[in-house]
Amino acid sequence: MSKFHFIKNQKVTLAIVAVILLAGLISFFVRGFNIDIDFSGGTEIKLNVGTEVTKEVCDSINGIIRDHELLGNDYVSSTTQSTSNSNMAIIRTGTAALSNEQIDALLDSLAEAYPAANLNDKEISMIAPTIGDSLTRTAIIAVAVAVVLMLIYIWIRFELKSGIAAVLCLSHDLFVMFAVYSIFQIPVNANIIAALLTILGYSINATIVVFDRIRENKAKAEAGTPFSEIVNAGAHETLARSVNTTLTTLFTIGMIYILGVDAIKNFALPLIIGIVAGLFSSIFMSGMIWNALDKLGKKKEQ
Repeated sequence: MSKFHFIKNQKVTLAIVAVILLAGLISFFVRGFNIDIDFSGGTEIKLNVGTEVTKEVCDSINGIIRDHELLGNDYVSSTTQSTSNSNMAIIRTGTAALSNEQIDALLDSLAEAYPAANLNDKEISMIAPTIGDSLTRTAIIAVAVAVVLMLIYIWIRFELKSGIAAVLCLSHDLFVMFAVYSIFQIPVNANIIAALLTILGYSINATIVVFDRIRENKAKAEAGTPFSEIVNAGAHETLARSVNTTLTTLFTIGMIYILGVDAIKNFALPLIIGIVAGLFSSIFMSGMIWNALDKLGKKKEQ
């Protein structure tokens, strides 16, 4: 890896980014997103079905809901294993809240299909679509404010070109996270806001470490030293630190994913992918983009 030149071999980086973009876009258009009740609105029923909630049980419950005469085909359902009880099914229907009559009819059908079900062990929640709209606005505002503040900070500490490079890297990392949500059909719920901000913070920290070293090397470099060589040296000098920091973080989140329940896994997986994407963008992309913007600026000055 010590002989790899990050700028001279930037075509490799661009090819990898192109594959990621293509895979993500295909998934967006073909699979879309599994919008959870937090955003879509609807009804969530937690019910003890009296048997372990396996994938087959989830599919069976989905079929009952889909074919139910009182529900029709306008309701989309998903069931998962509960976070605390393996017999507890989480049933979500959207995008409209069910009436009491529909809920009672659905529970009767589930009790008929699963005689061991305990209809007294249940929780029913109604969420209006307006709450989902509010969460969407909150997510957009939170990410936008974070990105703008980061851009201003990097602009002041380094220069505008490096700030633009950092924002582009952040956009890549967030795109990768959304692609993971789409490809693996992870429910898009309120947890996505925490995941977005966590990945933003982790990625920008890794990028600033690289930029700090590039700035130090630029100040010490001999006159006439190509900026591309300064960028390449900075990336190599911070590579070991970035990889070790990322691995340390991944060990912790990886254990959470392996040992955690479904709800935790759905939060940990995007973080794992986002952190790896942040390592890639900070080492391979940030300096490359900064160098490209630097060359573009010098051409305009000529």
